[in-house]
Amino acid sequence: MTHRFEVRVYYEDTDLAGIVYYANYLKFIERGRSEWVRVCGVDQARLRAEQGIVFAVRRVEADYLRPAVFDDLLAVTTELVELGGAKIVLDQAVWRGEERLFAARVVLVCVGAGMGAVRIPAGVRAVLQGGV
Repeated sequence: MTHRFEVRVYYEDTDLAGIVYYANYLKFIERGRSEWVRVCGVDQARLRAEQGIVFAVRRVEADYLRPAVFDDLLAVTTELVELGGAKIVLDQAVWRGEERLFAARVVLVCVGAGMGAVRIPAGVRAVLQGGV
């Protein structure tokens, strides 16, 4: 299943050329991932407080395809690609209408209090596999 999250481009998101600054796409997809996890039913604050577990980005492979500009209404899509023992692989994209502007493959790892990889809890695994 594909999760969709809308974001508006504000002036603060752009650079001197009037296009979205490249690092802001990473912020946009972070928001999309956070909303995807929330919609799946995972309370990340509770997971951290009760089990000492968080999701950390391990790798991002990104392609900047076309620029977004001030006041564009964008959609961030998130799709689960792989759910391993401790890792989650997602494909994410930023769209303006039917035009794909940005694409990324994101690898997350589930880490414990010592920041070492830990298995994704069974309950979390079940809701993520169920998708949105």
